Amino acid sequence: MPAALYALALGGFGIGLTEFVIMGLLPEVAADFAVTETVAGYLISGYALSVAIGGIGLTTLLGRVDRKKALLGLLVLFIAGNLLSALAPTYALMMLGRIVAALCHGAFFGIGAVVAADLVGPARRGQAISIMFAGLTVANVAGVPLGTFLGQAAGWRATFWAITVIGLIALAGVQLLVPATPAAPRTGSALGEFRIFRSPQVWLSMLVTVLGYGGMFGAFTYIAFTLTGVSGFASSTVPWLLVLFGAGLFAGNLLGGRFADRNLFATLTVLLGLLAVILAAFALTAESKAATIIALVLMGGIGFATVPGLQMRIMAHASAAPTLASGANIAAFNVGNAVGAWIGGLTLAAGLGYTSPLWAGAAITLVGLAVYLIAARLRGGELAPTPTAAADEPALAPAH
Repeated sequence: MPAALYALALGGFGIGLTEFVIMGLLPEVAADFAVTETVAGYLISGYALSVAIGGIGLTTLLGRVDRKKALLGLLVLFIAGNLLSALAPTYALMMLGRIVAALCHGAFFGIGAVVAADLVGPARRGQAISIMFAGLTVANVAGVPLGTFLGQAAGWRATFWAITVIGLIALAGVQLLVPATPAAPRTGSALGEFRIFRSPQVWLSMLVTVLGYGGMFGAFTYIAFTLTGVSGFASSTVPWLLVLFGAGLFAGNLLGGRFADRNLFATLTVLLGLLAVILAAFALTAESKAATIIALVLMGGIGFATVPGLQMRIMAHASAAPTLASGANIAAFNVGNAVGAWIGGLTLAAGLGYTSPLWAGAAITLVGLAVYLIAARLRGGELAPTPTAAADEPALAPAH
Protein backbone atom coordinates (compact mmCIF):
# COMPACT_ATOMS: atom_id res chain seq x y z
CA MET A 1 0.00 0.00 0.00
CA PRO A 2 1.24 3.55 -0.73
CA ALA A 3 3.05 5.29 2.13
CA ALA A 4 0.70 8.24 1.70
CA LEU A 5 -2.08 6.16 3.26
CA TYR A 6 -0.15 6.03 6.52
CA ALA A 7 0.28 9.81 6.54
CA LEU A 8 -3.51 10.05 6.22
CA ALA A 9 -3.88 7.47 9.00
CA LEU A 10 -1.67 9.56 11.29
CA GLY A 11 -3.91 12.55 10.68
CA GLY A 12 -6.89 10.34 11.48
CA PHE A 13 -5.16 9.21 14.66
CA GLY A 14 -4.74 12.78 15.85
CA ILE A 15 -8.33 13.67 15.00
CA GLY A 16 -9.67 10.56 16.73
CA LEU A 17 -7.59 11.36 19.79
CA THR A 18 -8.98 14.90 19.88
CA GLU A 19 -12.53 13.63 19.71
CA PHE A 20 -12.38 10.88 22.33
CA VAL A 21 -9.62 11.69 24.84
CA ILE A 22 -11.66 14.51 26.40
CA MET A 23 -14.02 11.87 27.84
CA GLY A 24 -11.32 10.69 30.23
CA LEU A 25 -10.25 14.23 31.14
CA LEU A 26 -13.62 15.83 31.91
CA PRO A 27 -13.12 15.87 35.71
CA GLU A 28 -9.79 17.71 35.36
CA VAL A 29 -11.18 20.13 32.78
CA ALA A 30 -14.27 20.82 34.87
CA ALA A 31 -12.17 21.50 37.97
CA ASP A 32 -9.76 23.78 36.09
CA PHE A 33 -12.51 25.95 34.64
CA ALA A 34 -14.74 25.70 37.73
CA VAL A 35 -17.73 24.31 35.82
CA THR A 36 -19.89 21.29 36.46
CA GLU A 37 -19.11 18.03 34.69
CA THR A 38 -22.38 18.44 32.79
CA VAL A 39 -21.18 21.77 31.41
CA ALA A 40 -17.76 20.26 30.71
CA GLY A 41 -19.59 17.54 28.78
CA TYR A 42 -20.76 20.17 26.31
CA LEU A 43 -17.19 20.10 24.99
CA ILE A 44 -18.10 16.66 23.59
CA SER A 45 -21.50 17.58 22.13
CA GLY A 46 -20.14 20.86 20.76
CA TYR A 47 -17.42 18.93 18.99
CA ALA A 48 -19.92 16.47 17.48
CA LEU A 49 -22.15 19.28 16.17
CA SER A 50 -19.15 21.02 14.64
CA VAL A 51 -18.12 17.76 12.94
CA ALA A 52 -21.52 17.50 11.26
CA ILE A 53 -21.36 21.11 10.06
CA GLY A 54 -17.78 20.89 8.82
CA GLY A 55 -18.38 17.53 7.19
CA ILE A 56 -20.66 19.12 4.61
CA GLY A 57 -19.80 22.83 4.72
CA LEU A 58 -16.02 22.67 4.49
CA THR A 59 -16.10 19.75 2.08
CA THR A 60 -18.24 21.85 -0.26
CA LEU A 61 -16.06 24.93 0.08
CA LEU A 62 -12.92 22.90 -0.62
CA GLY A 63 -14.43 21.05 -3.56
CA ARG A 64 -12.53 23.15 -6.13
CA VAL A 65 -9.23 22.99 -4.26
CA ASP A 66 -6.46 20.50 -5.00
CA ARG A 67 -7.22 17.71 -2.53
CA LYS A 68 -3.70 17.65 -1.13
CA LYS A 69 -3.86 21.38 -0.43
CA ALA A 70 -7.28 20.89 1.11
CA LEU A 71 -5.93 18.21 3.46
CA LEU A 72 -3.01 20.43 4.44
CA GLY A 73 -5.35 23.33 5.15
CA LEU A 74 -7.58 21.11 7.27
CA LEU A 75 -4.60 19.90 9.29
CA VAL A 76 -3.58 23.52 9.91
CA LEU A 77 -7.12 24.12 11.23
CA PHE A 78 -6.78 21.01 13.40
CA ILE A 79 -3.45 22.19 14.81
CA ALA A 80 -4.83 25.67 15.52
CA GLY A 81 -7.85 24.27 17.35
CA ASN A 82 -5.79 22.00 19.60
CA LEU A 83 -3.24 24.72 20.25
CA LEU A 84 -6.07 27.00 21.35
CA SER A 85 -7.40 24.23 23.59
CA ALA A 86 -3.97 23.75 25.18
CA LEU A 87 -3.62 27.47 25.87
CA ALA A 88 -7.27 28.32 26.65
CA PRO A 89 -7.53 30.46 29.81
CA THR A 90 -11.33 30.19 29.90
CA TYR A 91 -14.01 27.61 29.24
CA ALA A 92 -15.37 29.68 26.33
CA LEU A 93 -12.01 29.64 24.56
CA MET A 94 -11.66 25.93 25.23
CA MET A 95 -15.03 25.41 23.55
CA LEU A 96 -13.88 27.55 20.62
CA GLY A 97 -10.75 25.43 20.30
CA ARG A 98 -12.86 22.27 20.26
CA ILE A 99 -15.16 23.70 17.58
CA VAL A 100 -12.25 24.83 15.40
CA ALA A 101 -10.55 21.43 15.66
CA ALA A 102 -13.81 19.60 14.96
CA LEU A 103 -14.54 21.57 11.79
CA CYS A 104 -11.75 19.69 10.03
CA HIS A 105 -12.91 16.25 11.21
CA GLY A 106 -15.63 15.45 8.70
CA ALA A 107 -13.91 17.16 5.77
CA PHE A 108 -10.57 15.45 6.48
CA PHE A 109 -12.08 11.97 6.54
CA GLY A 110 -14.40 12.81 3.66
CA ILE A 111 -11.68 14.16 1.38
CA GLY A 112 -9.13 11.69 2.73
CA ALA A 113 -11.37 8.73 1.85
CA VAL A 114 -11.54 9.88 -1.77
CA VAL A 115 -7.77 10.47 -1.89
CA ALA A 116 -7.13 7.05 -0.33
CA ALA A 117 -9.39 5.35 -2.87
CA ASP A 118 -7.65 7.16 -5.74
CA LEU A 119 -4.21 6.02 -4.55
CA VAL A 120 -4.97 2.38 -5.38
CA GLY A 121 -6.80 0.38 -8.01
CA PRO A 122 -10.57 -0.22 -7.84
CA ALA A 123 -10.07 -3.70 -6.39
CA ARG A 124 -8.33 -2.35 -3.26
CA ARG A 125 -10.34 0.78 -2.49
CA GLY A 126 -12.00 -0.69 0.57
CA GLN A 127 -8.61 -1.67 2.01
CA ALA A 128 -7.19 1.79 1.30
CA ILE A 129 -10.10 3.51 3.04
CA SER A 130 -9.78 1.12 5.99
CA ILE A 131 -6.07 1.98 6.39
CA MET A 132 -6.90 5.68 6.57
CA PHE A 133 -9.61 4.98 9.16
CA ALA A 134 -7.17 2.73 11.06
CA GLY A 135 -5.74 5.88 12.62
CA LEU A 136 -9.12 6.53 14.19
CA THR A 137 -9.26 3.01 15.62
CA VAL A 138 -5.68 3.13 16.95
CA ALA A 139 -6.64 6.35 18.71
CA ASN A 140 -9.25 4.34 20.62
CA VAL A 141 -6.97 1.37 21.31
CA ALA A 142 -3.85 3.17 22.49
CA GLY A 143 -4.19 6.92 22.11
CA VAL A 144 -7.10 7.56 24.43
CA PRO A 145 -5.73 5.54 27.39
CA LEU A 146 -2.26 7.06 26.97
CA GLY A 147 -3.67 10.54 26.49
CA THR A 148 -5.78 10.13 29.61
CA PHE A 149 -2.81 8.93 31.65
CA LEU A 150 -0.71 11.86 30.37
CA GLY A 151 -3.45 14.32 31.24
CA GLN A 152 -3.87 12.90 34.72
CA ALA A 153 -0.12 12.87 35.37
CA ALA A 154 0.94 16.17 33.78
CA GLY A 155 -2.31 18.09 33.52
CA TRP A 156 -4.96 17.90 30.82
CA ARG A 157 -3.27 20.65 28.80
CA ALA A 158 -0.27 18.36 28.25
CA THR A 159 -2.52 16.00 26.30
CA PHE A 160 -3.58 18.77 23.93
CA TRP A 161 0.03 19.87 23.49
CA ALA A 162 0.85 16.28 22.51
CA ILE A 163 -2.04 16.22 20.02
CA THR A 164 -0.77 19.49 18.54
CA VAL A 165 2.62 17.87 17.94
CA ILE A 166 0.93 14.87 16.31
CA GLY A 167 -0.88 17.30 14.03
CA LEU A 168 2.41 18.89 12.99
CA ILE A 169 3.92 15.48 12.18
CA ALA A 170 0.84 14.53 10.17
CA LEU A 171 1.07 17.83 8.31
CA ALA A 172 4.66 17.06 7.34
CA GLY A 173 3.71 13.52 6.32
CA VAL A 174 0.90 14.67 4.03
CA GLN A 175 3.15 17.32 2.49
CA LEU A 176 5.91 14.80 1.77
CA LEU A 177 3.97 11.66 0.86
CA VAL A 178 0.56 12.52 -0.54
CA PRO A 179 0.68 13.32 -4.27
CA ALA A 180 -1.19 16.25 -5.74
CA THR A 181 -4.71 15.00 -6.31
CA PRO A 182 -6.74 17.77 -7.95
CA ALA A 183 -10.47 17.67 -7.63
CA ALA A 184 -12.31 16.58 -10.74
CA PRO A 185 -13.07 19.55 -13.03
CA ARG A 186 -16.60 20.89 -12.84
CA THR A 187 -18.52 23.11 -15.14
CA GLY A 188 -21.17 24.20 -12.67
CA SER A 189 -21.04 26.00 -9.35
CA ALA A 190 -19.91 24.41 -6.12
CA LEU A 191 -23.51 24.46 -4.93
CA GLY A 192 -24.38 22.43 -8.01
CA GLU A 193 -22.72 19.46 -6.33
CA PHE A 194 -25.69 19.31 -4.01
CA ARG A 195 -27.59 17.75 -6.90
CA ILE A 196 -26.31 14.43 -5.59
CA PHE A 197 -28.89 14.77 -2.83
CA ARG A 198 -31.61 14.36 -5.45
CA SER A 199 -30.68 10.68 -5.50
CA PRO A 200 -32.75 8.52 -3.14
CA GLN A 201 -29.79 6.15 -2.91
CA VAL A 202 -27.60 8.87 -1.38
CA TRP A 203 -30.19 9.54 1.31
CA LEU A 204 -30.72 5.83 1.88
CA SER A 205 -26.96 5.33 2.20
CA MET A 206 -26.77 8.03 4.88
CA LEU A 207 -29.81 6.58 6.67
CA VAL A 208 -28.16 3.15 6.78
CA THR A 209 -25.06 4.83 8.24
CA VAL A 210 -27.10 6.66 10.89
CA LEU A 211 -28.94 3.50 11.93
CA GLY A 212 -26.23 0.87 11.46
CA TYR A 213 -23.49 2.79 13.25
CA GLY A 214 -25.86 4.55 15.63
CA GLY A 215 -27.06 1.23 17.01
CA MET A 216 -23.55 0.29 18.09
CA PHE A 217 -22.64 3.73 19.41
CA GLY A 218 -25.86 4.02 21.40
CA ALA A 219 -24.96 0.80 23.19
CA PHE A 220 -21.34 1.87 23.62
CA THR A 221 -22.23 5.26 25.10
CA TYR A 222 -23.56 3.63 28.27
CA ILE A 223 -21.29 0.60 28.28
CA ALA A 224 -19.57 1.61 31.54
CA PHE A 225 -22.91 1.28 33.36
CA THR A 226 -23.40 -2.18 31.86
CA LEU A 227 -19.89 -3.32 32.74
CA THR A 228 -20.07 -2.16 36.36
CA GLY A 229 -23.79 -2.46 37.11
CA VAL A 230 -24.54 -5.77 35.38
CA SER A 231 -21.29 -7.59 34.59
CA GLY A 232 -19.79 -6.77 37.99
CA PHE A 233 -16.47 -5.31 36.85
CA ALA A 234 -14.73 -2.76 39.08
CA SER A 235 -14.78 0.77 37.68
CA SER A 236 -10.96 0.76 37.63
CA THR A 237 -11.00 -2.02 35.03
CA VAL A 238 -13.31 -0.21 32.61
CA PRO A 239 -10.52 1.67 30.75
CA TRP A 240 -8.72 -1.61 30.07
CA LEU A 241 -11.92 -3.25 28.88
CA LEU A 242 -12.37 -0.32 26.51
CA VAL A 243 -8.90 -1.05 25.13
CA LEU A 244 -10.25 -4.48 24.16
CA PHE A 245 -13.19 -2.78 22.49
CA GLY A 246 -10.72 -0.56 20.62
CA ALA A 247 -8.72 -3.61 19.53
CA GLY A 248 -11.93 -4.95 18.03
CA LEU A 249 -12.43 -1.66 16.20
CA PHE A 250 -8.95 -1.86 14.70
CA ALA A 251 -9.26 -5.45 13.50
CA GLY A 252 -12.81 -5.01 12.23
CA ASN A 253 -11.92 -1.90 10.26
CA LEU A 254 -9.15 -3.66 8.33
CA LEU A 255 -11.13 -6.85 7.70
CA GLY A 256 -14.24 -4.89 6.74
CA GLY A 257 -12.32 -3.08 4.01
CA ARG A 258 -11.05 -6.35 2.53
CA PHE A 259 -14.48 -7.96 2.49
CA ALA A 260 -16.16 -4.86 1.07
CA ASP A 261 -13.74 -4.97 -1.88
CA ARG A 262 -14.84 -8.53 -2.62
CA ASN A 263 -18.60 -8.17 -2.27
CA LEU A 264 -20.12 -4.99 -0.90
CA PHE A 265 -23.69 -6.25 -0.64
CA ALA A 266 -22.84 -9.48 1.15
CA THR A 267 -20.41 -7.70 3.47
CA LEU A 268 -22.84 -5.03 4.68
CA THR A 269 -25.76 -7.45 4.90
CA VAL A 270 -23.83 -9.98 6.99
CA LEU A 271 -22.15 -7.36 9.18
CA LEU A 272 -25.33 -5.47 10.01
CA GLY A 273 -27.13 -8.73 10.77
CA LEU A 274 -24.28 -9.99 12.92
CA LEU A 275 -24.05 -6.71 14.80
CA ALA A 276 -27.72 -6.91 15.78
CA VAL A 277 -27.25 -10.50 16.95
CA ILE A 278 -24.13 -9.64 18.96
CA LEU A 279 -25.81 -6.70 20.69
CA ALA A 280 -28.77 -8.88 21.64
CA ALA A 281 -26.48 -11.71 22.81
CA PHE A 282 -24.47 -9.21 24.84
CA ALA A 283 -27.66 -8.09 26.59
CA LEU A 284 -28.62 -11.69 27.36
CA THR A 285 -25.19 -12.71 28.71
CA ALA A 286 -24.04 -9.46 30.33
CA GLU A 287 -23.98 -11.02 33.79
CA SER A 288 -21.12 -13.29 32.67
CA LYS A 289 -17.73 -11.58 32.71
CA ALA A 290 -16.22 -13.96 30.18
CA ALA A 291 -19.14 -13.56 27.78
CA THR A 292 -19.03 -9.80 28.25
CA ILE A 293 -15.37 -9.59 27.24
CA ILE A 294 -16.03 -11.62 24.09
CA ALA A 295 -19.12 -9.60 23.22
CA LEU A 296 -17.29 -6.31 23.79
CA VAL A 297 -14.54 -7.21 21.32
CA LEU A 298 -17.04 -8.50 18.76
CA MET A 299 -19.25 -5.43 19.14
CA GLY A 300 -16.34 -3.15 18.31
CA GLY A 301 -15.02 -5.38 15.53
CA ILE A 302 -18.29 -6.01 13.71
CA GLY A 303 -19.57 -2.48 14.29
CA PHE A 304 -16.57 -0.69 12.81
CA ALA A 305 -16.14 -3.26 10.04
CA THR A 306 -19.16 -1.64 8.40
CA VAL A 307 -17.39 1.74 8.01
CA PRO A 308 -15.33 1.14 4.81
CA GLY A 309 -18.33 -0.42 3.07
CA LEU A 310 -20.66 2.38 4.11
CA GLN A 311 -18.20 4.95 2.77
CA MET A 312 -17.74 3.02 -0.48
CA ARG A 313 -21.47 2.79 -1.03
CA ILE A 314 -22.29 6.48 -0.80
CA MET A 315 -19.26 7.44 -2.90
CA ALA A 316 -20.40 4.97 -5.54
CA HIS A 317 -23.90 6.43 -5.67
CA ALA A 318 -22.67 10.03 -5.87
CA SER A 319 -19.85 9.78 -8.37
CA ALA A 320 -20.41 13.34 -9.63
CA ALA A 321 -19.40 14.65 -6.19
CA PRO A 322 -17.80 11.79 -4.23
CA THR A 323 -15.95 14.13 -1.89
CA LEU A 324 -19.13 15.91 -0.80
CA ALA A 325 -20.89 12.56 -0.44
CA SER A 326 -18.03 11.17 1.63
CA GLY A 327 -18.09 14.22 3.92
CA ALA A 328 -21.87 14.00 4.24
CA ASN A 329 -21.55 10.38 5.32
CA ILE A 330 -19.03 11.34 8.00
CA ALA A 331 -21.67 13.77 9.24
CA ALA A 332 -24.16 10.88 9.15
CA PHE A 333 -21.89 8.82 11.42
CA ASN A 334 -21.98 11.63 13.97
CA VAL A 335 -25.75 12.00 13.66
CA GLY A 336 -25.93 8.26 14.28
CA ASN A 337 -23.79 8.71 17.39
CA ALA A 338 -26.19 11.34 18.71
CA VAL A 339 -29.37 9.43 17.80
CA GLY A 340 -28.10 6.15 19.23
CA ALA A 341 -27.00 7.80 22.48
CA TRP A 342 -30.33 9.62 22.76
CA ILE A 343 -32.41 6.47 22.29
CA GLY A 344 -30.19 4.51 24.66
CA GLY A 345 -30.61 7.28 27.23
CA LEU A 346 -34.39 7.11 26.86
CA THR A 347 -34.36 3.41 27.72
CA LEU A 348 -32.35 4.09 30.87
CA ALA A 349 -34.61 6.98 31.85
CA ALA A 350 -37.58 4.65 31.44
CA GLY A 351 -36.06 2.36 34.06
CA LEU A 352 -35.46 -0.55 31.69
CA GLY A 353 -32.06 -1.37 33.17
CA TYR A 354 -28.44 -1.15 32.13
CA THR A 355 -28.78 -3.72 29.36
CA SER A 356 -31.57 -1.73 27.68
CA PRO A 357 -29.18 0.35 25.50
CA LEU A 358 -27.90 -2.94 24.08
CA TRP A 359 -31.41 -4.04 23.19
CA ALA A 360 -32.14 -0.61 21.73
CA GLY A 361 -28.92 -0.79 19.71
CA ALA A 362 -29.89 -4.21 18.33
CA ALA A 363 -33.30 -2.88 17.28
CA ILE A 364 -31.83 0.22 15.64
CA THR A 365 -29.30 -1.91 13.74
CA LEU A 366 -32.04 -4.24 12.50
CA VAL A 367 -33.92 -1.24 11.14
CA GLY A 368 -30.69 -0.16 9.45
CA LEU A 369 -30.35 -3.61 7.87
CA ALA A 370 -33.94 -3.44 6.62
CA VAL A 371 -33.32 -0.01 5.06
CA TYR A 372 -30.18 -1.33 3.41
CA LEU A 373 -31.94 -4.33 1.90
CA ILE A 374 -34.73 -2.09 0.62
CA ALA A 375 -32.16 0.31 -0.89
CA ALA A 376 -30.35 -2.53 -2.64
CA ARG A 377 -33.65 -3.94 -3.89
CA LEU A 378 -34.69 -0.57 -5.31
CA ARG A 379 -31.39 -0.29 -7.16
CA GLY A 380 -31.72 -3.77 -8.61
CA GLY A 381 -28.69 -5.16 -6.79
CA GLU A 382 -25.80 -3.74 -4.79
CA LEU A 383 -23.01 -1.90 -6.50
CA ALA A 384 -19.31 -1.36 -6.20
CA PRO A 385 -17.43 1.77 -7.23
CA THR A 386 -15.69 2.21 -10.55
CA PRO A 387 -13.11 4.86 -11.36
CA THR A 388 -15.06 6.65 -14.07
CA ALA A 389 -18.72 6.99 -13.29
CA ALA A 390 -21.09 9.78 -14.08
CA ALA A 391 -23.53 11.09 -11.57
CA ASP A 392 -26.79 9.71 -12.80
CA GLU A 393 -25.57 6.72 -14.76
CA PRO A 394 -25.49 3.10 -13.54
CA ALA A 395 -21.92 3.76 -12.50
CA LEU A 396 -21.28 0.53 -10.73
CA ALA A 397 -21.32 -3.11 -11.53
CA PRO A 398 -23.37 -5.44 -9.35
CA ALA A 399 -21.21 -7.38 -6.89
CA HIS A 400 -21.51 -11.12 -7.35
